[in-house]
Formats: sequence, structure tokens, C-alpha cells
Amino acid sequence: MPDDPHLDLDGRSLSLLVAVHETGSVTAAAQRLGLSQSAVSHGLDRLRALVGDALFVKMGRGIAPTERANELAARARGLLEQMRRFTIAEELRLDRLNATWTLAANDLQCHLLLPRLFARVQAQAPGFRLRVIPSTVPTLDMLREQQCQLVISPRPPEGDDVVQKRLFSDRYRVFHDARHRAAPASLADYEAAEHVSVQYVPSQRRLGIDHWLEDRGLRRRVVVTVANFAGIRAFLDGSAMIATLPSLLRLGVLQGLADSELPFPGPTMPMYAVWHLRHQQDPVHRWLRQQLEAVVAEVLAELPDVIAPAPEQEADTPGDDDLDAGSDEHDLPQGAPAAHRADTPAADRGAEALAARRRTTAPDIEEVPAPPIRKRNPRAHRSRP
Repeated sequence: MPDDPHLDLDGRSLSLLVAVHETGSVTAAAQRLGLSQSAVSHGLDRLRALVGDALFVKMGRGIAPTERANELAARARGLLEQMRRFTIAEELRLDRLNATWTLAANDLQCHLLLPRLFARVQAQAPGFRLRVIPSTVPTLDMLREQQCQLVISPRPPEGDDVVQKRLFSDRYRVFHDARHRAAPASLADYEAAEHVSVQYVPSQRRLGIDHWLEDRGLRRRVVVTVANFAGIRAFLDGSAMIATLPSLLRLGVLQGLADSELPFPGPTMPMYAVWHLRHQQDPVHRWLRQQLEAVVAEVLAELPDVIAPAPEQEADTPGDDDLDAGSDEHDLPQGAPAAHRADTPAADRGAEALAARRRTTAPDIEEVPAPPIRKRNPRAHRSRP
């Protein structure tokens, strides 16, 4: 690379020029800059060589700037201001924000969180537009290739370049049409019922709750499988079928249906916000994440079954499952009230039956360990405020 004199310029050289120009004295400039007189003199010599001008000449007992120095000092002030702005984040002006934000979510998150998020954001930033795409089972490429700016999912993709934050954990409930059946009161009732389940993509795995139940020897009769949560309502209405789903759906597509606790201690479903590391310090992205957390707080206040994350949970990863369940009580927060410990008589009886089932089922079921408590993934980035 050929020598370019301008590459030897830096902010210190420009500051030195301005200081000498404004004070009219090498001594005064040195005091302002916290340098020695010799350092200022050497700096001026370097500038003179770069610009090919004397810059300052003796006049009586002081010095006077040349015309070239007057011109360069004015330009140096402008450059220093630009350099200062270069290091300072631009102030976020919500009234001037004109942006489209793409968010990946499935119908549970879309129905319950995103309308509230959009209303909250647009009230502050009228130029904001929201585009929602299905997350199905999200992949890293969705974030790396900027197909979306944020993913909300119980199954966050893992990678060195993504950040994830746990928003909440939701408890599972049994939904049914109370006009046609009662809630299952025992494990036997639960197994005898006809079930509706969800599978987003036929070629991909089913919901984590399905695997959790199967691993514990629960033999459900799944007679209907739909592609999303919204499709379940039509099958439950007017039938005796049941569905095991997150409690949040009581506020959304299953509002009006009866729901009850599982007749045995069950797992919880975590929910994460996930974004690419490139957006971590972006002012707009950070503000939008704050708005999402505020919406989640509203939902948490409405549903007692939804659990707010403890601070140490914010960067957890769910690994191969989308459930919180190491044992029957690993899904419980520290100090959870008794109502959150599934200690109703039906749940107690279900726990006993489930324990007996584990002892009497085939060896390949009996020896399957409960899903382990998730360990921190050292590759996952902790979200910081």
C-alpha cells in the first residue's frame, strides 16, 4: 500500500492544531492538552511536514498562525466534531422512526403477545410496521440471513452468534368442552379420553409435551393432529375430546373452553426471545425488546400459571426439548405457592399412578430417564439490559 500522508493524521494531531491556534501559545496549548512543551513542538513539526506549511510563525514574543493554519484549524474543528459523533449512538427519536420489523412466531405467541406489542409500539412510534412470519421450529439461518430480527419460541436455535432471553414459562392445562365432558379426574380418565395434538411440520418432531408423556409411559389416544393451535378449537367444540396445551391459550384461540389441571404433576413450557448478536446494541432493537418484555409482564399479571423467569434463567437453553422438566417438581420456581405445586388430590393420585406406571412398564420405558435439568450452554450469550 503506497504511503498516504493523510493516514498519519489522527484526532490527537487535530486537537493539538486547534489548541495551539486558539491559545496562540505552545506553552498554553501544552497545559490545555496535558502534554509537555516538547511534545507539542514535536507534534507541530510532524503537522508541518504533513501539510507542507509552517502553520505558526514567530511574532514578537508569541506566535501567529499562517493563512493555511487558519483554514486547517477551522476544518480540524469540524473533523473533531464528526469524530465525536462517530463514537456516540444517535439519539432514538421514536416519532421519526420509520421501520419494518420482521418477527418469527407461531400462532400461540402471535395471538397473545404480538397484537399487544404492536399497539404498544405504534402508540410511541407511528411509523413502525410489523411483519410476522411463522417460526415453526426456528433455525439459525433465520437470524443469520436476516429473515427476521427476532424469534419468539420455546425452541431457541443455538449458536455462537445468537443471544437468547427467557421470557416466561407456562404450565400445561387440559382443555375441553364442558358441555360434552368433565375434566379428567384421574390418570385413567386422561388416558381413556380422545386427544387432539399439534404438529407444525409433518416431517418434523411433535410438541415436547407429547414426548414427555410418552417417555413416562402415558398411552394417549391421539385421534386428531392439526398444524397449529388455532386448529384445535374446531375439534374440541361440541366433542368429548381433550387437548393438553399451554395455559396462555385461555386468553387466545381457546378462550371460552373449559380448562383444568393435569391429573398428574406435569412439565412447563419455556418461551424465549432470540436475536442475532449484531442487534445486541442496536438502539431500536433494544427498545423493541423492552416493549416485548413489558407486554409479557402484562400477560404474567393476568395468568397465575405463567411463571416469570428468575434472573439466572435468562440465558438458559432448552437443548433437545421444549419443556422444563427434570422431575415432577423441577419446573417449579423457588418459593412457588402451594397452588403452583400441582398438589390437588387428582394430581396426587396421578403422581402415584405415574410412579407405578414407571415401575410396571416395559424396560425400554422404565429405564428412560426424566429429561435432565438444562445446563447452561457456554456458547449461548446472556442477554444484558
